Amino acid sequence: MTDSPFEPVLGPSRKRLLRISLLVAALVATAAVTYFLTRKPAGSAAAGHADHATAAADGAQPVMLSAQDAGRIGVTFAEVTVGSMAREVRTVAQVSYDETRVATVALKVDGWVEQLFVNITGQPVRKGEPLLELYSPMLVSAQQDLLIAHRLVTDVAAGTPSARGGADELLQAARRRLTYWDVPSDAIAAIEQGGQVRKAVGFVAPVNGIVVEKLVLVGQRIMAGEPLYKIADLSRVWLEGEVFEPDLPAARLGLEVMAEFPALPGTQRAGRITYVYPTLNPETRTGRIRVELPNNDLALKPGMYATIRFRAAGRTGLSVPRSAVLATGERNLVFVKDTDGMLTPRDVTLGAMTDDRIEILTGLAAGEQVVSSGTFLLDAESNLGAALGGMGNMPGMDLKAPTKGPASDSSAPPKGGADAHSNH
Repeated sequence: MTDSPFEPVLGPSRKRLLRISLLVAALVATAAVTYFLTRKPAGSAAAGHADHATAAADGAQPVMLSAQDAGRIGVTFAEVTVGSMAREVRTVAQVSYDETRVATVALKVDGWVEQLFVNITGQPVRKGEPLLELYSPMLVSAQQDLLIAHRLVTDVAAGTPSARGGADELLQAARRRLTYWDVPSDAIAAIEQGGQVRKAVGFVAPVNGIVVEKLVLVGQRIMAGEPLYKIADLSRVWLEGEVFEPDLPAARLGLEVMAEFPALPGTQRAGRITYVYPTLNPETRTGRIRVELPNNDLALKPGMYATIRFRAAGRTGLSVPRSAVLATGERNLVFVKDTDGMLTPRDVTLGAMTDDRIEILTGLAAGEQVVSSGTFLLDAESNLGAALGGMGNMPGMDLKAPTKGPASDSSAPPKGGADAHSNH
């Protein structure tokens, strides 16, 4: 192969130098590749340190804290007590009608409304008071039959017993017919005494209460069974509220309930649970309960909101303040104060909870002293073995882990706080 006339001509010495340079570059590249392939990743080392820190954090150790230092950082103590874990359940409720005291007024005959005596919604009525007068061809015919039977009884008064008995049966049948149509008994007697058919017959209220719905007007043609009025007796009302699923077992029939109303500040009313609905709302996880309340003054109005409270009975057992328990996610810790002042972390098993206390099933004994506030600070000191990280050198934060060694006295912390550590 001939050299190109456009390439420079290299001497033997320069060619040898070029070969040596290429060889050195290849060796360096090989060494670099080998280094990157065989070295331990930095991430693994970091992960190892993180695992070590996590393991250290899980190993809580006793902490020594003087009474003076405890007061400075707000650490307080409470006694493990034995008592009932009764708690108060609170929920929102709404006033509604007592369904057993609501009546719908509907006539049993067709006709036309001649006159209304109760003409507005909200009007109070009493049982037996007139509501309206109705013209009905059916009532006119029944009145005629009544008067005929009445005259027949008079005509056969001197007749045979069978004749008198037949006339009496006809008269009673005519009276029953009007009575079954809800015509008042005094109106039937007035028709017999007057001997005249009335064009319009009056109807009265069947119950005491307040007219909450009025669906009839003067001159209106109505059909048998058509609702005309709804009357509610509000002397007793219902409170219906939603109770969360865990609290439902405490809602027992007959249990006393106290109710407060935003519309009636400063007043409370007592009632009792009369019904617990058998179904649960799957979306809110709540069940409905019903409470009956007296309302003789009619101050409680359907639709009002209320807050109801009742006591949920609980079993008797050991308990501590809720702030005394530190939940790490894997276990529950309580710092117990020993006789020598050492604060020792202890695993506990939790039971029922109230608003301010929590039941302890295992891990503690009655009468022991536990840390009730500042538990998080002690846990940090216990896990890190220092005074809460960088805050350990601040005044009043001289938390110290228990001194180890035969020459140490674990019953009292070394004096000097942070300075004592620095002198060592």
